[in-house]
Amino acid sequence: MMCFSDFPIPDDYPNYMHNSKILDYFRMYAKHFDLLKYIHFKVLRITKFKGGYFHSRDYKSPDEFTGKRVIVVGIGNSGGDLAVEISRKAKQVFLSTRRGAWIINRVGDEGYPADVVLSSRYYVFLKQFFTNSMINNWVEKKLNARFNHSHYGLKPKHRFFSQHPTVNDDLPNCIISGKVLIKPNVTEFTETAAIFEDGSKEEDIDFVVFATGYSFSFPFLGNCVKVIENDITLYKYVFPPHLEKPTLAIIGLVQPLGAIMPIAELQARWATRVFKGDAKLPSICEMMSDITMKKAEMARRYVKSQRHTIQVDYIEYMDEVASLVGVKPNIWSLLLTDPKLAWEVMFGPCTPYQYRLQGPGKWDEARKAILTQHDRILKPLKTRPTDESHAMMPPWFKLVGLAVLLAAFFTHFLSA
Repeated sequence: MMCFSDFPIPDDYPNYMHNSKILDYFRMYAKHFDLLKYIHFKVLRITKFKGGYFHSRDYKSPDEFTGKRVIVVGIGNSGGDLAVEISRKAKQVFLSTRRGAWIINRVGDEGYPADVVLSSRYYVFLKQFFTNSMINNWVEKKLNARFNHSHYGLKPKHRFFSQHPTVNDDLPNCIISGKVLIKPNVTEFTETAAIFEDGSKEEDIDFVVFATGYSFSFPFLGNCVKVIENDITLYKYVFPPHLEKPTLAIIGLVQPLGAIMPIAELQARWATRVFKGDAKLPSICEMMSDITMKKAEMARRYVKSQRHTIQVDYIEYMDEVASLVGVKPNIWSLLLTDPKLAWEVMFGPCTPYQYRLQGPGKWDEARKAILTQHDRILKPLKTRPTDESHAMMPPWFKLVGLAVLLAAFFTHFLSA
């Protein structure tokens, strides 16, 4: 799901890669397309770490926490991962959260990666027929069936789709074994202790790790791009709308419910077409109207937080940008000309290859990459011969899906 659209990740790499594997993949990509000659690396500053507290971005290894009592502040993906990893070495880890969080597995149904299961056009299509409350109820019931979030001190006041979820398979195991204790928000730090909102106090704290998110800004751009508490005005999260000419694009400044790499790639493809004059931006008025609408939509949907100012939905946003590039896949056309591919595009994971099937930058191997993606997902798991596993979708799901697809197909052409 996180590969670049014209360069599949090696099929022997795990689905959830260690950061070293991700770096290897980036290096392979740069070498394959001979990009290193355009990149100049420069060290700007090196500073020594001091004291017993730091931001999660400075974390290197759990070894320094051996036998220590540690507080991790923040329950986003970084906070959850740090609490789990540090707990393997620390004497005790406390995970402090202001709001709580919904915890989802990396491992989805039948052992497939969760984003492979959930990131399909079929689910996006189905969302049109259900209210947000119905979808929230279904997801929350499914998550609580794995472990009741109230029992583990994690249940948030917000609904599932009102905040970015936390992806972590191991946190419930660490909580139930006592390695990680969930605590409310910290109200005060003393010299050696932390006091929490419920009045409880933990003494002899050796380290505090702040996994409290990031603030971004562009001071080197002057007044071209203003950022106030992570709120930024960009058309489609890419172009500053008030420039005299579209000569500046911000790439990758989004928080998706999905992988960032394919989004950044598609943004870059759009930006280069704008720079070359092959694509045009609308008027300032039209761009500002779109920006205002998106900000209002996010404000209605998410709890007020700096982490949600640049939130996007993976498939919907990719399709939006792809339409501007001219590479959004046409499922109805595929259904007539290539039903097998149409089925996989609709019901399979929305992998980046879908945006290389047609239009500028078309890649001849895209169809093959889509039709063989399930084999590549499962290959690194098959290290011991077994009987053939079942398909990701049960037969009844396929029948329902086919009925829905055909109904939508005829509705589309009858209304055209």
